[in-house]
Amino acid sequence: MSSSDFRQIAVRTESGKAERLFRAAVSAFCSLTRPSRREIGQLEDLTLPLFDNVSVESRRYVAAALSECEYAPAALVRRLCEEPVDIAAPLLIRSRAVSDIDLIALIGRHGLPHARAIARRKDLNPTIADLIRVLERPTLVRVRDPDANATNQIAPAITEAASGSATREQLPGIAAENARRRLRSMMRIGDEAAAPKSDPFTGTDTYMKLRETALTGNAAFFQTALADALDIDFSTARSLTANQNYASLLAALRSLDLSEDRAFLITVAVYPSQFPHPQAIRTFLDRYRLLHRDAAVDKVRLWKAEILSKVVREAAPANNDSRKSSNNDDEAALSGLRASLRK
Repeated sequence: MSSSDFRQIAVRTESGKAERLFRAAVSAFCSLTRPSRREIGQLEDLTLPLFDNVSVESRRYVAAALSECEYAPAALVRRLCEEPVDIAAPLLIRSRAVSDIDLIALIGRHGLPHARAIARRKDLNPTIADLIRVLERPTLVRVRDPDANATNQIAPAITEAASGSATREQLPGIAAENARRRLRSMMRIGDEAAAPKSDPFTGTDTYMKLRETALTGNAAFFQTALADALDIDFSTARSLTANQNYASLLAALRSLDLSEDRAFLITVAVYPSQFPHPQAIRTFLDRYRLLHRDAAVDKVRLWKAEILSKVVREAAPANNDSRKSSNNDDEAALSGLRASLRK
């Protein structure tokens, strides 16, 4: 099931009222004092498929609400920040979910309108502030001590080379080149900061939790660890290991990009009776190698979509009697979403 399929389910279930569902989901999320990672993922999976179907007013409302939210979902915030500045401004000014590298990229894509909103952020990185000044006034060239350290060590000190012989006509070109140099420096450091995320050992913690809980022989422990690893609810994780064969678990482990030996160790701990002889092991390895990771990820998305479709059904009014008021419908959807997000 694709995101567009889920969007149609959501729209049909809400009788075409994606607008109300979009607002209600964010309102319910903002009422949580400390949302879990799973709840953040649920909100993203619910709202992003509806994004293109909601009005400018709803996007503006959601941007303002999330700008005050300490644990705002990053994917939804980034999507809203790409909107025109009259929608994105609250997030550009206040949101903690937008990093310095994100701000630079937004300035590069959207120019002065976004830059002016970003300039109003408290504790704005001085290098970004300098960049915005250069964009505002191309002839402005600032000189800094070459030994000074940039705040937060995001960029090296700026040493502007505006010689006394430079004419007024040359200054805009010098300023533009300085701005480009600063951007390259900041983006390079940002890439270096993100590099550890691609380390092959980043999945070690997840694997260790899955392995150790599987080896305890307690199914509930392993199912809980699997639910956390996939960002799904416990009942779905339990159903993946309740089958007579390991096909569903195989897809789950492949979506986590585990190596075949790690995946086998976990699977044999959960399904010991499935491997009575070497041929059974060979069959597992062949199936695992042939299962494309993208297909496994799509299967996990399908499980999540099924979870969310239940959320939507629970949020829908129990009685579709046309005599009920719209306000009663809104209250029913909102209470259902709040309950589901707290699961």
